Amino acid sequence: MFFVLFLAGVIWLVARRAGLPSQARWLLVGLLYVAVLGVQIILPEGTPLRQMTGGSPALWLLLGAFAALVVAYREILKRVRARVQAPPPATGEQLGPFSDVELDRYARHIVMREIGGVGQKRLKDAKVLVVGAGGLGSPALLYLAGAGVGTIGVIDHDTVSLSNLQRQVIHTDARSGMPKVFSAEAAMKALNPHVTVRPYNRRLTAEIAEELFADYDLILDGNDTFQTRALVNKAAVATGKPLISGAIAQWEGQISLFDPVRGAPCYACIFPTEPADGLAPSCAEAGVAGPLPGVIGTMMALEAMKEITQAGEGLGGRMMLYDALSAETRTVKLKRRADCPVCGDI
Repeated sequence: MFFVLFLAGVIWLVARRAGLPSQARWLLVGLLYVAVLGVQIILPEGTPLRQMTGGSPALWLLLGAFAALVVAYREILKRVRARVQAPPPATGEQLGPFSDVELDRYARHIVMREIGGVGQKRLKDAKVLVVGAGGLGSPALLYLAGAGVGTIGVIDHDTVSLSNLQRQVIHTDARSGMPKVFSAEAAMKALNPHVTVRPYNRRLTAEIAEELFADYDLILDGNDTFQTRALVNKAAVATGKPLISGAIAQWEGQISLFDPVRGAPCYACIFPTEPADGLAPSCAEAGVAGPLPGVIGTMMALEAMKEITQAGEGLGGRMMLYDALSAETRTVKLKRRADCPVCGDI
């Protein structure tokens, strides 16, 4: 047996000097082991060669079993160490539904009990359409992008003008003359490159409204004309989409969630007819305090977040009124009208 071990050592050293890799050296030693074991099994007892190589196969079988255990142990240990010592993921590498960059970006949401990882995943999967990239749309779009809403659509046919910049904070002086939807897209992508922005540089019409709304989970309306609000409401009801609507004038603002599918009224239940001339002037006619759209537009984004994550109590069946001059906020209850021509048959 000692002769065989000596021979194995010689083979190992010669192979090493010859530059053979470790796997090849172990293969040669293994072949020697198989040859010796074959001698012990095949040759009869008392044969000189069998006696010189140990005289019994039992000892070599035990030695082989021990060697196999050692090899298996080393392999298991190697794999465990590889897992423990695995390098951290590179920046941007995907970890489940979020990359490590996104986990850091949305950390203040994820630690909140009402949002958490589940709520942030709902935000990432959500598709929200904002009608209007003006005073109300500006803060709403920025906060939706910052919050991580995965897909944000914005439709507006207007271009950026200097008179917008007093309140429409998503646009800049350098982008004056640019279509508002593309200006808004640039600002949102600069704020959060992880969201998808769909700009629609055109006027919202009855011909395209329902088809457009059908591709989104939630609609936010921030335009300032009754005709467009009525159109948005009709398309939202037809497609069964919840609608968060905001309005502002001078120092006052209002916001509500219209969702007749879940028992809340629609916009037409509360405002069935167009107001008389001069009763509800636009911002261009009556003016508006610059920060007011920021207040109401941000509230719209917040209500959208609550709706998506199912956190807290939304404004379905209620309207929040804000008077900036007196710094007062109050909420009034709203009810559906059974005879509403838009949602009465739902």
